[in-house]
Amino acid sequence: MANRTHALKILIADDSPVYRKLIEDTLFGMGEFSLIFAKTGGEALAAYRENRPSIVVTDWMMPDLTGVQLCRLIRKEEARQGSYTYVVILTGNTEKEQIISGLSAGADEYLTKPFHAGELLARIGAGKRIVDLQRELETSKRKLEELALTDTLTGLPNRRAAEEWADRQLHGAERYGYPLWVALADLDHFKQINDTYGHASGDQALQVFAAALKNKTRHSDFSARIGGEEFLLIVTHVDESGMRVVSEGIRSQMAQQVFQWGGHNAIVTVSFGVARFARHQRQTFADLLARADEALYSAKRHGRNRIELVSSPRGSTGNSVRSRFATGMEMHPS
Repeated sequence: MANRTHALKILIADDSPVYRKLIEDTLFGMGEFSLIFAKTGGEALAAYRENRPSIVVTDWMMPDLTGVQLCRLIRKEEARQGSYTYVVILTGNTEKEQIISGLSAGADEYLTKPFHAGELLARIGAGKRIVDLQRELETSKRKLEELALTDTLTGLPNRRAAEEWADRQLHGAERYGYPLWVALADLDHFKQINDTYGHASGDQALQVFAAALKNKTRHSDFSARIGGEEFLLIVTHVDESGMRVVSEGIRSQMAQQVFQWGGHNAIVTVSFGVARFARHQRQTFADLLARADEALYSAKRHGRNRIELVSSPRGSTGNSVRSRFATGMEMHPS
């Protein structure tokens, strides 16, 4: 039977050429299956590791490894890989104790030799349904995990995702010494936007700013919405002048965006507070956020629509550097 890239893979392990042929003939013509054959338990285990079949049909008695031993090894592999394989054991022994021992080893089903073709197809069909269900559950789990790390309004990562990403980057910056900047961005007078034009307008402003973050940053950088009108930007491998260019580009793009709400033109501006990771200062992500938040508060206090950049932590030997960009009007109803 010709292999098909997207066909369900079934591994057949049996030292008897007669039974291998019987199984092949039974499943012949069913294009949804791709068959892989093994003559011994060792061959079957190697084939399993190479092909990751969805279903395994294995004889109980084989040279070197029994079907029960093979089943136990497959289950151990699955525990490490997080996968699932439906296992059917073929046996000529009808004693209940042996059957129970096979099921206890992790087999999903057993089939007594000589088997009826229809019974084999029924077992394979049941296995396929269970495997398909397992895949659906895994897909749903991945989607739920993604949703748990994503802000649904903007499509950006959320605070939880930011913390996980930042921890890895901080470790790398500490170890290899590359620059890392954390910026907090906050939409100016956001409550006024909601109160004046409605929450739908506020949501639009958030989405437009999220798009600006995506457009003005590299794939290697990280941006997130961490709550309300507050956003996070993490930039690595740039010096202070590079960070100025990045943050000013985002601020400027947002300030030039004209919104049309309720028959009026409106401009929404953004304030930034930026802090630099100082190597060997034992800074955590929370420390950097706190420093960026202080800088953001300073930007708000000095007129909004500006960037406050702090390059050194308080208490360090270096001097703190704050850079301010000219303010503009936060919102102009017209």
